Amino acid sequence: MAGRTISGPRWLPRLPTRRDDWRLMGRTARLVLGGPGYAVLALVTGVLALSLFVFSLNLPLVGFALSPGLPLADRLTLLVELYPFVGPAFGVVQGLLLLVVAALVGVDVSMAVYHVREHDLSAASGSGLVGVILGTLGAGCAACGSAVLAGLLSLLGIGSLTILPLDGLEFAILGLVAVLLSIFWLADGMRGGEIRGCPVDL
Repeated sequence: MAGRTISGPRWLPRLPTRRDDWRLMGRTARLVLGGPGYAVLALVTGVLALSLFVFSLNLPLVGFALSPGLPLADRLTLLVELYPFVGPAFGVVQGLLLLVVAALVGVDVSMAVYHVREHDLSAASGSGLVGVILGTLGAGCAACGSAVLAGLLSLLGIGSLTILPLDGLEFAILGLVAVLLSIFWLADGMRGGEIRGCPVDL
């Protein structure tokens, strides 16, 4: 049968292996974010995801910043300086990667909410639900993976993530992959429908 691609077992999810898959992801995300409410949701969720990541890696400093003895201005300064490109906590590559992951988490959540609200997503819609779940796991991986591993390594007497080749950046990369897969599965679940009147039929 011409034009059909050979796929694996039916229970395996599709992966974005073709250029058209990436175009589908981009077009679907652009159409969803064209709605002002979903754009605001993506922005707020992205900021929350970034905050979760930077705060989870600096819990003692966050606890100190929230202690009652400090003036409000000093508390805010300590917390703001934990963010990439504001304080010295992250290098350029780490900072860019964290910002990209946080932005994609925002896009992913907006797409999931759109899918649930506009397309009557139910338990039978496997690709959509898998996408929502994986997006949450991807955000959690990016936000808490390094902190969790740091705790485990300290139990083994290893004091930092510098033992890893990328100094713990591996978890942000895994989070990036997970969120990209989630966005693809959500976009694939919306294929053949319409978003704000525009067909999603790449």
